[in-house]
Amino acid sequence: MYDIIIIGGGAGGLTVASGAASLGAKTALIEKRESLGGDCLHYGCVPSKALIEAANEIHIARNSSYAGIDASGEVDLGKIMERVNRSVETIQESDSKERFETMGVDVYKGAPEFLGDRKLKVEGDILETKKIVIATGSSVNKPPIEGLDAADYWTNETVFQQTELPRSLTFIGAGPVGLEIAQAFARLGCDVTVLEGGNTILKKEDPSIRDKAMEILSREITFITEARVEKVSDGGKKVYYTKNGKEQSLETDKLFLAAGRKPNTEGMNLTETGVVLDDKGFVHVDDTMRTANPHVFAIGDVTGHMPFTHVAGEHGKLVVQNAFYSLKRKMSYETIPWNTYTTPEIFHLGKTREEVEEAYVYETRLNEVDRFVAEHATEGFVKIITDRKGKIIGAHAIGKGAGDWMQPVVAVMNRGGHIKELSDMVYPYPNHPAALEAVSGQYWRLKLFSGIAPVLSRRYLKWFL
Repeated sequence: MYDIIIIGGGAGGLTVASGAASLGAKTALIEKRESLGGDCLHYGCVPSKALIEAANEIHIARNSSYAGIDASGEVDLGKIMERVNRSVETIQESDSKERFETMGVDVYKGAPEFLGDRKLKVEGDILETKKIVIATGSSVNKPPIEGLDAADYWTNETVFQQTELPRSLTFIGAGPVGLEIAQAFARLGCDVTVLEGGNTILKKEDPSIRDKAMEILSREITFITEARVEKVSDGGKKVYYTKNGKEQSLETDKLFLAAGRKPNTEGMNLTETGVVLDDKGFVHVDDTMRTANPHVFAIGDVTGHMPFTHVAGEHGKLVVQNAFYSLKRKMSYETIPWNTYTTPEIFHLGKTREEVEEAYVYETRLNEVDRFVAEHATEGFVKIITDRKGKIIGAHAIGKGAGDWMQPVVAVMNRGGHIKELSDMVYPYPNHPAALEAVSGQYWRLKLFSGIAPVLSRRYLKWFL
């Protein structure tokens, strides 16, 4: 009898497994793939960032003719992917089966099937437990497009094993994952087209951020919005879509499917547990990450909440507390940031301007920040949204390295802080976070140079100086 069984060896599952084992709980971890680490390590965060870095290096070299550099040669995709996979292998050591077994975790390989609310079968082994955590993640969603089953398309699960660079590459879908990889391939030399069913990209971003991202990315990628893909033929080399009621088509060397994600809940016989799924197959949980069965928790992508590795990790930390100490601590998403790793990067925290009825908006362009000027990286801006008292309720940025230099805002907002706290910080000159100094300075200018403050100041100076 185990104290806890975790199904899924991704970021969330590994967080629970290590936490439970460190508390002395008898712990089992089930993973159907050969290696632990989940999508983030093998098909997402890590390999995509390694690919992006390689593509950016090539892009910079190709556009550095002023320095006498000639980088006009062909790109060897195979060598780039070798570099990408070396990064994965290095990090894999921290997520190895042996490491978790050393912690005291029993690791089972296979696809589990529920035999009861706390009983599972894995490759012939029958396991019983007091608590269960479902952390099975998500996988590529395949939309009902005619001819797709017969097409030879890429996804984020197959792209990092490719060795031949196509001349043209067409993406179906314009979400963050698709855009990151699309821009990387454009920088490697592909003619990239993105087909998006909606009227814009990055729908969850602040409108001004979204517009700026579209403007910048359109220089490298051809976007066709409001395009409904109806059919593919010739093994995926011809794509038929409808735009404005008119049927159109395009030819491509390779097709890339980036049309969202679906939860990995099939085949586990979850009906035996009393766990409830929504109409899309995601596991329904409350704010404590409990399912309809109080002994079963679910975390990460499989819940349908923010599909990010850092969110799965936070879910995992919460579950360790709630599962072993019978607590009911709740998950809050109000101060969870996310980042899209295009170039420039896009940072998102809290509310957008669209989501707030009454708000104060402070904005600074990066061409007003000396470090960005020095680096010729002035394209972008930072925007902070507050309530009327100055409490930060949203922060958004697009710019070089935005995911790094916007972190101080996360700390301030996490404690319910005021925009003036950003102004109170000391920023070594010249650095990138000085963008926060500049934008928070606008709050003081508004306070000091409008309303009653300047009137009182003039009176004081007249009588006492």
